[in-house]
Amino acid sequence: MEPDVIAVSRTLEDLRTQDTVAGIKTADGSNFGPNFFYLPMTNAVRELQTVIRDKATPRNDFIFYADRLIRLVVEEGLNKLPYRKCTVITPTGHTYEGLRYEKGNCGVSIVRSGEAMEQGLRDCCRSIRIGKILIRSGDDANDARVVYANLPKDINQRKVLLMYPIMSTGKIVSTAVKNLQENNVHESNIILLNLVFYTSGCCSACA
Repeated sequence: MEPDVIAVSRTLEDLRTQDTVAGIKTADGSNFGPNFFYLPMTNAVRELQTVIRDKATPRNDFIFYADRLIRLVVEEGLNKLPYRKCTVITPTGHTYEGLRYEKGNCGVSIVRSGEAMEQGLRDCCRSIRIGKILIRSGDDANDARVVYANLPKDINQRKVLLMYPIMSTGKIVSTAVKNLQENNVHESNIILLNLVFYTSGCCSACA
């Protein structure tokens, strides 16, 4: 079964609470709400997907092109963070009305595959704090538990970029989100960065 979409970011709370959004559908017609964001399907993105899907792609090329795609997904996720207006002085002495990130953001990778996205996040945000959650699951897809978590102590005051590149059943993501909630992180402050998912897995994670 082919995954429905590659390269997305989405906010967990609104996936659960909202209904539909025109034009944002998966191949089978599923619709996950207005805070479900596809990375725009440009020719450049399609080329990246082509290379990483090609079974003949050498390992070094696969890593190079996958890292490029990860970087694009991270950039899209950063667009969902809060900004504040600011004014700076240019080298020519003029003023420029710009934006800066609001303080209080962090990344959390779901070990081990989520760690592949950490460098892409650091490339965009050099000083961002990154936590980790390790989840073990048995043969039963519903049997998933957190065996290790290293999170910023003030994570309940932060926006969280949750990194997990490939989502199949959705149980791992659901368990990670539950762990963040147990640490008093509100769903509206969680943004999931994902490259590949199955529709059933997304539905499970958003149930």
